[in-house]
Amino acid sequence: MDICLKIFLIFTIVLSTFSACGQYDSLNDFNPLPDENITIEAMLSLMVGTQDENKATLEYLDNNWVAGYTTMLLDVVYFSRGQVDTGPIISLLKKKTGKKLGRNLYKWFEWMWNEDPNILPYQGDWMARIYKEMDPKFEKYFKNRTQESLIRLDEVRWGGVVQDGIPPLRNPKMLTADEADYLEDDHVVFGVSINGDHRAYPKRILAWHEMFVDEIGGESIAGVYCTLCGTVIAYNTKFEGKNYNLGTSGFLYRSNKLMYDKATQSLWNTIEGKPVIGPLIQSNIELNSHSVVTTTWGEWKKIHPDTKVLSLKTGHRRNYDEGAAYYDYFSTDQLMFNVPELDRRLLNKDEVLIIRADGYQADPLAISAKFLKRNRVYQNKIGTTKFVVLTDKTGGNRVYESRNYKFKKWVDNRLKDKNGQLWEVEEERLVSPDGTILKRLPYHRIFWFAWYNTYKQTRLVK
Repeated sequence: MDICLKIFLIFTIVLSTFSACGQYDSLNDFNPLPDENITIEAMLSLMVGTQDENKATLEYLDNNWVAGYTTMLLDVVYFSRGQVDTGPIISLLKKKTGKKLGRNLYKWFEWMWNEDPNILPYQGDWMARIYKEMDPKFEKYFKNRTQESLIRLDEVRWGGVVQDGIPPLRNPKMLTADEADYLEDDHVVFGVSINGDHRAYPKRILAWHEMFVDEIGGESIAGVYCTLCGTVIAYNTKFEGKNYNLGTSGFLYRSNKLMYDKATQSLWNTIEGKPVIGPLIQSNIELNSHSVVTTTWGEWKKIHPDTKVLSLKTGHRRNYDEGAAYYDYFSTDQLMFNVPELDRRLLNKDEVLIIRADGYQADPLAISAKFLKRNRVYQNKIGTTKFVVLTDKTGGNRVYESRNYKFKKWVDNRLKDKNGQLWEVEEERLVSPDGTILKRLPYHRIFWFAWYNTYKQTRLVK
């Protein structure tokens, strides 16, 4: 079902509940002071009031205007579609902001996100009040969290599902390569290799679940797939000896899914692998990531005949056919949820390779996947880390430190350097004839729009 339709249906029920409770009978119940609870009640009343009641409410807000009301009123318009006439709300926004954006909410949000933030001290409580009606668990994400956020709360958007409504695969059933007869050689898989343990997670399955939690090579791994931003990142869920049980929050930040941890209900940024809202934000947690190879099943099993691969027996009923999940979204360059800014140097959903070498956040680099397919041996550096990217015929990338070695050609699992030495190419390292080892670096692919909205200062190679 379309997300907007889901929102409409859910909020129809919510508004009926509000009306039945009679909580917002009259503006006369409001004290004419911009108090937190009064303001929240006033905003909520706009979703169920009569034309005259809403006129009085908007006059009250007009006379007691605070810049932070903008984001609250945009939420009211967003969730009131079809329920009340939102024209007067838009008119008040136009009057107070000077912007003539009509009823185009995407334009309003984009404008607001590019302005200096005006976040009220009770923005988190406002969000808790709204979203607990969708799922009572959502209240813990935001209640009393305004001062516990590393990101702008007005940029956090609901994705249209409840907590873990897109169910993660936890300790999923795996098959041998020979047993996986449901896969064709050209099907896309995400390959992870840790300590000699090779696993393949087909896109056709993972797109329906957006996360797996598995033990790979003796390490506890959460593979997080943000379908909207096109990335799979494999995180070690242990940090300084403590394991974090992660799930899918149901919320997005710049069209990038936010995870949550079960113990504290803190929200985590998927691209960064760290908490950004909630009690863990002062903990300095940043999960270590492992490499993920986006390739075909035929190529992966040829290199790793001993690989394990996801079974179709996930415990859930889904259409796991190749390309069935998110078909409409992947088939165009349009976004489902808007972001503050787009950069037209590449198409929104063009894939770029991100190398998470030491210092990558201070010196971010994005390399076009199309460029790498044309340049199968490519060298560059991030900060002080020199690296080489090898790209196979399917477009699958592998990244290794290169130090001061210069490489020229990659043929039949051998990499030739400028001195004519042939290096063995293994999944987790390069090995020279004299035993020199160059280690693999963590990396992943992502849609260009999503990376750019995380690191606008990124260097782009295309």
